[in-house]
Amino acid sequence: MSGAPVTLRKAALPIALLCAMAPRAHAQDSPSDSTAVAVADTAAAVPWIPATASGKPAKAPLIALEPEIAAHPYQVDPGPRPYQHRLSFSPGYGSFGSETMFTARIAYYPNTWLGYEGAISHTSGQSAHAVTNSLSLLLRAPFPGRFQPYAAGGYGMMLVFPGLAVNADPVTKNLLNIGGGLEVFIRNDLALRADVRHSTVFGSQRNMEGLVTYNYLQQTIALAFYRSVAP
Repeated sequence: MSGAPVTLRKAALPIALLCAMAPRAHAQDSPSDSTAVAVADTAAAVPWIPATASGKPAKAPLIALEPEIAAHPYQVDPGPRPYQHRLSFSPGYGSFGSETMFTARIAYYPNTWLGYEGAISHTSGQSAHAVTNSLSLLLRAPFPGRFQPYAAGGYGMMLVFPGLAVNADPVTKNLLNIGGGLEVFIRNDLALRADVRHSTVFGSQRNMEGLVTYNYLQQTIALAFYRSVAP
């Protein structure tokens, strides 16, 4: 019986030492502390990501595609608008006759007064819907300031899909359009664009010989994003 207390004391000594060392090991190996140190080191190594008081890096600032726009984001340069060797992308919304239309246009300007524009549009209706693709010429006389009018005319093809209630194949029709529009520049690379065109669709009608024309008014409002592609 006299040996039992000595054995218990010997067994309790390593346990006490482990208990005393456990808080220090936990403090040294804490994942939150090591993560905070790593984040602070990362923020210090990357000068454009400032560290906040909590040690987490702040969000990186937005960088403009054209650096000169950053200082004056809503200012346009003086003089006539430079269109030569510029590319324009214009997603828009509007109407084709009485139906809703969504469109996307891409234009390229080889010089200051002429542009080539390709467009694809989708028109939805109650009994049918149509997809139109066209190629147009844009004629300009660039002016100083934000307001820039233009004339447009072109040829395209319309693929009409009958509704589910009609058992018929899609029909392809030729299309001519003429009109114009106005761009209001918000800054050098962005403009609000309004476009109005008279569209004539050539088709046929049952029990009638020859071509039959259908006339529609096409109206769209869009954003025009410009980018220089000068060689």
